[in-house]
Amino acid sequence: MSTVKRPALEGSVAVRDDRRLSFAEYGATRGPALVWMHGTPGARRQIPLEARTYADRHGLRIIGIDRPGIGSSTPHLYPNILDWTRDLEILLDTLGIDTVRLIGLSGGGPYALAAGAGLPDRVHGIGVLGGVAPTQGVDAVDGGIIQLAVRLAPLLGATRVPLGVALTQGIRLVRPLAGPALDLYAAVQPPGDKHLLSRPEFKAMFLDDLLNGSRFQTSAPLNDLLLFTQEWGFTAADVTVPVRWWHGDDDHIVPFRHGQHMVDRLPDATLSTIDGESHLGGLGIAETVISTLMDLGPRRTGAATANG
Repeated sequence: MSTVKRPALEGSVAVRDDRRLSFAEYGATRGPALVWMHGTPGARRQIPLEARTYADRHGLRIIGIDRPGIGSSTPHLYPNILDWTRDLEILLDTLGIDTVRLIGLSGGGPYALAAGAGLPDRVHGIGVLGGVAPTQGVDAVDGGIIQLAVRLAPLLGATRVPLGVALTQGIRLVRPLAGPALDLYAAVQPPGDKHLLSRPEFKAMFLDDLLNGSRFQTSAPLNDLLLFTQEWGFTAADVTVPVRWWHGDDDHIVPFRHGQHMVDRLPDATLSTIDGESHLGGLGIAETVISTLMDLGPRRTGAATANG
């Protein structure tokens, strides 16, 4: 299995209401910044090794952020996804980051889009990899596994805390068997995800993220599911910053047509098909994603572009 280097910097930042958000940082300490939003489930180290190497090579700064209820981030349920951007703003200020680009994988996609709506003067571009689409409001689209969460939303709301405790205990129990468990999961996935999960560097990344990122508590996936089944606090029309969306045409988790639907509704967006790939396909094209976002260029002039 590939060796995974520790992050260049790892810790937590104080945000609103006496809470903390934990993060992991890779690459250059003062380069142009990209925030990588992990999938559901996932944690701050769910960043492809290829992306980390690319950041080192090109002087970029990549930051993975734990959502509330994962790792050492304080458990918290936002009123909607847009509200998380107020914590993001504090984290960026604390880390000395003025302008930023965001990449969101799967369940991280809505959070990346929210940053475009909530912080348009600071966000230069957004990359979405097989992102979840809304289930409520003007941008709603049906179908996909997320519809199961829609049907279970009342139950999730009532049992979220005890389920989170059970999930945390369950992960602690299977941690010694994490490698075989990942192999078992990969064995039942479509060819695209099966192939990606068989690559040593991706298996190493997922295991590193599981064993380190989720070592304290893991209620965040349940929070995500609840927030995805509610109105997000913004619409696609509110995201005026450039969005570049990649989606596998064989995605079995978030249907390809969900990506098409969102790109049609976003003011400045393009869709790139990842031919023959399923849900995790975007992780295999990290260099393309990052270089595309960096080529978008700064969206404003003056001192604000010094870091971006």
